[in-house]
Amino acid sequence: MEVKVGLFGFGNVGRAVARVLLEKERFFRERYGLSFRVVSISDTSGTVWLPEGIDLSEALLVKENFGKLSAWTNDYEVYNFSPVEAVKEIEADIVIDVTNDKNAHEWHLEALRDGKAVVTSNKPPLAFHYAELTDEAERRGLPYLFEATVMAGTPIIGLLRENLLGDTVRKIKAVLNATTTFILSRMEQGIDFEKAVRQAQELGIAERDPSGDVLGIDAGYKATILHCVAFKPITFDEIAVKGIAEVTVDEVKRALAKGKRIRLVATIEEKNVRVTPEEVSGPLTVSSNENVALIETDLLGELLVKGAGAGLKETASGVVSDLVKASLKLRAG
Repeated sequence: MEVKVGLFGFGNVGRAVARVLLEKERFFRERYGLSFRVVSISDTSGTVWLPEGIDLSEALLVKENFGKLSAWTNDYEVYNFSPVEAVKEIEADIVIDVTNDKNAHEWHLEALRDGKAVVTSNKPPLAFHYAELTDEAERRGLPYLFEATVMAGTPIIGLLRENLLGDTVRKIKAVLNATTTFILSRMEQGIDFEKAVRQAQELGIAERDPSGDVLGIDAGYKATILHCVAFKPITFDEIAVKGIAEVTVDEVKRALAKGKRIRLVATIEEKNVRVTPEEVSGPLTVSSNENVALIETDLLGELLVKGAGAGLKETASGVVSDLVKASLKLRAG
């Protein structure tokens, strides 16, 4: 079965997804009987659209050499569509959103109304519009998949949505933001907060504007999504969030003296979600780019899910896994 794909976002994650599709083409064909034809790629400079399929290796070369798809003028026409126009105009079976467009829920809805499945790693649409998006998808019998929004490719969403179907989740405790873990680990070595943030930026671990991470917003989005999946839909506005900006080296050292570490912890219970720095020991004391979630259910007791929560290949793993899942659902009708 050939699946037509529209790819929105061609930054680091978008390109990582394109590389997986290119390098594992034979694997997808032999294992699942699927071949993916990418018919459009959009970045902030424009949309390249070719119904017979875009050469992904060429697209990667253009983006890496010129920094923007609009530089690709000799072989391809570059369209200046808005995302909503692109979704309406381009004939695709599945739309992939790996942008960080905060208003993407508008064009996700447009895609679903247009009969297209959606796969996304973009958190704000779900953190603010989960009920609307999943209801629309259900009404139309279309996949709307978002594994990579929480813990990159570590499959916590699939676990909660598809596996623990007889269990009642009581509580989830999780460390969901790798940037704050890196900063707090540096502070354990006596480096102050500002310097630790600068080091994270130099290594490409923190954004130029690190506020989304250090103020707890990113972890808050992810915790909101986990509540929506494990319990029922809420929005980011209904949760309590405190980041790590006020944590001092002294506090970090005091925790270490007690055999504990400070981590930014999300606690998710029904109708109660909070993100705050906490002293932890045991499985929640992750380091580097690892994320961890401790899921407590009535039947299974405690389940520990631990794995990479950041990284390009790791995020691409979640996105591509959802792409395969969505394709198989479409094929099954």
